[in-house]
Amino acid sequence: MMCSPCKLSGVINSASTLSNFIGANEMIKNNLALLTDFYEFTMANGYFLQNMNQKIVYFDLFFRRIPDNGGYVILAGLEQVIEYIQNLKFEEEDIQYLREQNKFSEKFLKYLKDFRFSGDIWAIPEGTVVFPNEPLITVRAPIIEAQLLETALLLTINHQSLIATKASRMVYAANGRPIMEFGARRAHGADSAIFGARASIIGGCIRNFLHFVRKAT
Repeated sequence: MMCSPCKLSGVINSASTLSNFIGANEMIKNNLALLTDFYEFTMANGYFLQNMNQKIVYFDLFFRRIPDNGGYVILAGLEQVIEYIQNLKFEEEDIQYLREQNKFSEKFLKYLKDFRFSGDIWAIPEGTVVFPNEPLITVRAPIIEAQLLETALLLTINHQSLIATKASRMVYAANGRPIMEFGARRAHGADSAIFGARASIIGGCIRNFLHFVRKAT
């Protein structure tokens, strides 16, 4: 099966099929600039000191195999990826925290103070069936900008795609009988419950039992 990625350029426009599904986007408004593994920052600092910060690179997000011979994956989480990138900036408290680690040059910290993503994103639409080793998201950007996205993109796409895929398999097994999502009580925190509910709808569930989400639909 061939999928046609959609390009989301510069200032990215969200075209999610579930753009009105959840008020959960309010939770994404938190400052998530430091939601990045520490080594991403040390690498970025090294790129900056080597005058590589304008070097354009391409990063592909993909997976290598499907556990349990599942056959396919349903892609989910793209809307939250877009919002994360649109809102990504470093506040003064973030800069001060990084300064206190004594690992980063002042010039690099000044660069982060004015940080905004300026690259391009190509992505397969949410709800699409995808397979191992195909790019789900491609990032074209200056190397530091691309590097600092890695952790957040992986955690967002991995989690929601996992839930959407499991929901899809349950819907298939139900053979026409409606499936509702009821997973909040076993979720790993509020964000996991809310975005898991979102992903289950992408995977084919007809509704969920979480009132926070039902009120927003």
